[in-house]
Amino acid sequence: MMEIKEPRGMLYLVATPIGNLEDMTFRAVRILKEADLIAAEDTRNSIRLLNHFNIETRMTSYHEYNRYDKAVYLVNRMLRGEKVALITDAGTPGISDPGEELVRQCMDAGIPVTGLPGACACIDALALSGQSTRRFVFEAFLPHDKKERERVLQSLERETRTIVLYEAPHRLKKTLAELEERLGDRDITLCRELTKKYETVVKSSLSQLRTWHEENEPRGEYVLVLAGRDPEDLEKERQDQWKALSLEDHMDRYLKAGMNRKEAMKKVAGDRGMKKREVYQALLDQNDREDG
Repeated sequence: MMEIKEPRGMLYLVATPIGNLEDMTFRAVRILKEADLIAAEDTRNSIRLLNHFNIETRMTSYHEYNRYDKAVYLVNRMLRGEKVALITDAGTPGISDPGEELVRQCMDAGIPVTGLPGACACIDALALSGQSTRRFVFEAFLPHDKKERERVLQSLERETRTIVLYEAPHRLKKTLAELEERLGDRDITLCRELTKKYETVVKSSLSQLRTWHEENEPRGEYVLVLAGRDPEDLEKERQDQWKALSLEDHMDRYLKAGMNRKEAMKKVAGDRGMKKREVYQALLDQNDREDG
């Protein structure tokens, strides 16, 4: 049997403040001091955090443009027994940033990965939003690529879960207008500069916030929390689409797909929000009219 050597190193995913430095945990400070190396998204930004907490551990850059090759380098160091702490510019690493690639490579190499929970703009905004928090979908920043952006927007049109998005100030007005056009005038909570001095949380509608920002220039970083689509409205729309077909044409679709008449009738009833006997009777009445 092949002997499996346990790796001696470890990857620590260390959450850092998204604005207020008091949100740094005691454990996060300790691990950053004890680590052999800190992998930071932007070392110029992170050095201010380390200096504030008197952390002298050496840093190396790990960002979007070196995420694959640098991950290999970091994994090799951990395989030699080193402890690497990963931090992002703000918040929890691995969430909508290059850290996910490093985590994947560590998993593949058998290197233990652990997380140090802390600030996360997505979760903070959701909790403050006043929107439903039971089910939500996180889309981070909408894609810049037109085709990919269109694909995401199409999926969001029918999304019934609460939607969480990030947006930069210079793109906010365009995004609000686009969301209103595609999703309708949904309820939305706009969270700005979370945990910072000028934190603002506004619950309103897409149309009202779009109109307000036409005259007030956006400033700071934003998290958008949108209400999902009403499932009852979605079901009614689906039924209305089916009702555009005649009962016979609707039945014919399922019969041609290989279903027997009983199965097809059950599917048609479900599609149209009817009872099976109602479909049966309607088809009988239609046949009687045609025979007459």
